[in-house]
Amino acid sequence: MSTGSLALLDAASLYFRSFYALPDSLTARDGTPVNAVRGFADTVARILVDRRPSRLVACLDADWRPRFRVDALPSYKAHRVAEEFEAGPDVEEVPDTLTPQVPIILDLLEALGLATAEAAGYEADDVIGTLTARENSDPVEVITGDRDLFQLVRHEPTPVSVIYVGKGWAKAEVLGPDELAARYGVPAGHAGPAYADMAMLRGDPSDGLPGVAGIGEKTAAKLITQFGSIEALVEAARAESPQLPLKTRVRLNEAADYLAVAPTVVRVAPDAPVELSKDDRVPSAPADPERVAELAERWNLGGSVNRLLDALTTRA
Repeated sequence: MSTGSLALLDAASLYFRSFYALPDSLTARDGTPVNAVRGFADTVARILVDRRPSRLVACLDADWRPRFRVDALPSYKAHRVAEEFEAGPDVEEVPDTLTPQVPIILDLLEALGLATAEAAGYEADDVIGTLTARENSDPVEVITGDRDLFQLVRHEPTPVSVIYVGKGWAKAEVLGPDELAARYGVPAGHAGPAYADMAMLRGDPSDGLPGVAGIGEKTAAKLITQFGSIEALVEAARAESPQLPLKTRVRLNEAADYLAVAPTVVRVAPDAPVELSKDDRVPSAPADPERVAELAERWNLGGSVNRLLDALTTRA
């Protein structure tokens, strides 16, 4: 039987990882690589079998580098932008053999009857954040390889945990507030928001977040635990609070401009205009079996699609 939970998939994170985990020698008959498609399908099958959610949404990027974040911090994901002469301005640098696979993944999800969701002008993280904020009946499991979404864990009003697949599904870690607090030294009572605040201080070169010079992860966690929030910490530094060592005050004040915009960039939106493709309940049979069979044949998805179909029919 299903667990009655809502699974929110960070779709791009999962298919990127599938693309790099499997060889591009996995191809359709016309030579099109389908390693990301097959890996993504296998991951969804494992989610259905191992986690048994009653509802599932594959969350998509409508805009991988939203204007409101770039306006706040121009360095946000700037290093991921492809050279203009290659792909045009503000186009994410995606491996050439991955791009053609994304429409196949979307076609497969539609034929299976699994819901997708996106929000114009927002990232998948914001879609996940908004659907999480809206949920007041079922437990939520966020499946991602991105640590940014750790900020969503909570106990109330419904529990939210992150299934972190940074090392693959076989080594997936389930992290709730208590696990996050134990790992990073943030307070369990508001571990999710505290993680986001810690991340602002620590910075993240992969997202173009400079952080505060000289403040690493452990110090950041201690400061957020002590002061409760990034806003309270910034105010303490500005007021030259004796609770802060002089060197730390100086570093925080020197980074004041960055810290003023960091919350806009790091915190996921809880109110994005999310649109779902369909009802999010997991079907017990594919919505369009003939289309599923056609896609499996055309793109040589055999075993992966069979495992997905088995997962749908056996989980109910």
